[in-house]
Amino acid sequence: MTTTFPAKAPEDSADVAPAVSTPSRRDRIGLVVLLVATTVMYLWNITVNGMGNQFYAGAAQAGSKNWEALLFGSLDSANFITVDKPPVSQWVMGLSGQLFGFSSASMLIPEALMAVATVWLLYSAIARICGPKAGLLAGAALALTPVAALMFRFNNPDAAMVLLMMASAYCTVRALERGNGKWLAWAGVALGFAFLAKMLEGLMIAPAVGLAYLIAAPTPLRSRLLHLLGAAAAFVVSAGWFVILTLVWPSSSRPYIAGSTDDNFMNLVLGYNGFARVLGRNHMNFGPGDPLGNSAGDELRHLGGFGGMGNQKEGLGRLFAGEFGFEIGWLIPAALLSLVLVLVARGRAPRTDPVRAGVLLFGSWLVIDGVVLSYMKGMVHPYYCLSLAPAVAGTAAIGAQQMWTRRQTWFGRAGLTGLIAVTGIWSWWVLGRNEDWLPALRWTVLLVTLLAAAALAVSAPRRRRVTMAAATVGAVAVLAGPTAYAVATLSAPHHGGGPTVGPSRPEPAFLRAFNQTQDNPKLDALLRATTTQWSAAISGSSAAAGLELSTGTAVMAIGGFLGSDPAPSLGQFKADVAAGKVAYYIVQRDWRGRPGGWPGINRNHTGITDWVSATFPVTRVGDDDVYDLSRPK
Repeated sequence: MTTTFPAKAPEDSADVAPAVSTPSRRDRIGLVVLLVATTVMYLWNITVNGMGNQFYAGAAQAGSKNWEALLFGSLDSANFITVDKPPVSQWVMGLSGQLFGFSSASMLIPEALMAVATVWLLYSAIARICGPKAGLLAGAALALTPVAALMFRFNNPDAAMVLLMMASAYCTVRALERGNGKWLAWAGVALGFAFLAKMLEGLMIAPAVGLAYLIAAPTPLRSRLLHLLGAAAAFVVSAGWFVILTLVWPSSSRPYIAGSTDDNFMNLVLGYNGFARVLGRNHMNFGPGDPLGNSAGDELRHLGGFGGMGNQKEGLGRLFAGEFGFEIGWLIPAALLSLVLVLVARGRAPRTDPVRAGVLLFGSWLVIDGVVLSYMKGMVHPYYCLSLAPAVAGTAAIGAQQMWTRRQTWFGRAGLTGLIAVTGIWSWWVLGRNEDWLPALRWTVLLVTLLAAAALAVSAPRRRRVTMAAATVGAVAVLAGPTAYAVATLSAPHHGGGPTVGPSRPEPAFLRAFNQTQDNPKLDALLRATTTQWSAAISGSSAAAGLELSTGTAVMAIGGFLGSDPAPSLGQFKADVAAGKVAYYIVQRDWRGRPGGWPGINRNHTGITDWVSATFPVTRVGDDDVYDLSRPK
C-alpha cells in the first residue's frame, strides 16, 4: 500500500504538500502490532456479554434459521415483524449463525472483527494524509476509546454503521489524491450500506465527504460536481435496492416494518428513526399518573427521561458531560483544537493540499455529527457517540503530527504543548467525576501531562531526544484515562438496551426491567412443547426476543418495540388464533409484580388483551399470566 508522509520541513514550508513514499519495515511492524493488539483486546472474553441486547439477538437468531428473516431483519423466524432498524447488522450476525451455529460467540465475534477493520481503515486513511506514524496514533486512539471498546463487542447496529462510515472516509481520501470519481463513487456505496445499517445516523459523514471533495479535489470544478453527482447516484443505488424490495414485495408475505405507521420503509426512515427521533417525537414521556409510579417516574425524570439517559442534557455540553463524557469526551478538546491549528498552519497551502483536505474531512465529520447528537431531543443513548470515534481520533492525530513537524517553530511547539496540556487537564477533570475509582490515576495523568507539556515548551529546537521523549510520555499520559475506562469496559458484562462504559455501576430496577427480560423456566418449557407457527404472542419486541432466545421458538411481538405499531389488528389476531397459529398469549408483570409489563407497552393493543382475557382461561406460570388460546372459556 502506498502512503504519504511529510518530509522534515523547514520553518517556511507550512504550505508544502507531503511527499509520496512507501512505509518502512518498522511502520509495517507497527501496523501489525496495532491490528493484532486490537484483535486480542476486542476478542478477549467477548462472551462475557452473553446475548448483549436481546432485542437484536432475537433477530440474529431468527436470521440464522430463516433466509427471509435474515433478508428483512425479522425479529422472529416466522416473520411477523422486523426490528426497528434496517438489516445490515443482522445480515452479518445472522449469516455467522447460519455458518457456525447461533451462539453468543458467533454473534459477537463479527462485531469485534469490525473493530479491527475500522482501525485498519482509519490507519490507512490517516497514513495517506500525513504518514504512517500519525496513522498508528489514530488507530490506537480509536481502539482505546471507551465507547468503541463497548459497542464493537456488542450486537447493536452501531458497529456495522461506523465501519461503513469509516470505509466511506477512506474512499474519499483515495478520491482526493487525484480527483478520482471511481473512489468517490465507492464512498457513496459505503454510505448507502451505512444507511441500511442505521438509517440517517449513518449519513452524518456525508456532508463532510461532499465538503472536502468539493473544496480540495485536484480536478476542475465541473469534474468535482459531476463526481459528487456520481457518488450520490451510487448511494441511491446501494441503499435504494432494499427500499424498493420492501415496496414491491407483497406485504402479506413479508414481516411488518417495525417502527413505521403504515408498513412503509420510508415512513420508518423519515419518522420513527429520522426527524421524529431528532425532534423528540418518538420518546416516552412520564407525566402524572403514569404507570411507572412515583418513585421510578421521578428517577427517570431526574435523568431527563429517556432523552437524558446517562445523566446528560441537550446542548453543546452533552458530549462532555454525563455518560457521553466517559464514552467519547476524552479527546474531543484535542480534536477541536487540532482542527483549528491545522487550518491555521495550512492557511497558505494550495487549494488541493491533502493535509488540509484530510482535516476538513475528519474535522467537519466531528463537528456536524457532534452538533446533531448534542441537540437531539428524542431517545438519546450515549453509545450513539460511537459514530464520532473515528473522526475524533483522526482529527487529533492529524493535528499532533502537523504540530510535531513544526516543532522547530514557536507555533509548532505551542500547538504541541497545548494539545498535551489541554487533554491532560481535561482527562483529570473527567476522571474527577468518578473520583472514587482509581484516584491515583487522575493525579498521575495531570502531573505527567503538565510536565511533558512544560518540557516541550522549553526544549531547544535542536534537542530532538528531549522533545521526542516529552512528546512520547505526553501521548501515553493523555491516552491513560480512556485506556483505563476501556479496560474496565472490557472486563464487565454488558446487557440490554443501555450499556455503559467503565467500572460496573448499580442500575435502577425499572431500567433493568427495560433492558433485559428475566427468564421464566416454567414458561420456557411450556413454549418449547408447542408446535404452532408462533409459540406465543406478547406485547413488545424485547419481551418476545427474550422468549425466543430462551425457548428457540418464534414469538409474535404485539405492537413492535414500544407496543405502538399497528400490527396486528384485533381482527388479524383473531384470525391467527382461529387458524391455530398462536398457542399462548402472555401478559408479563413489571418490576413491581403488577401485570402489564413495561409502561408504554400494550397501550395501543388493549383491545387484544381485553378480548383474550374475556375469551380464554388464564394460568399463572412463574411471574407471568398465560392464556391458553387453544381452548376458549
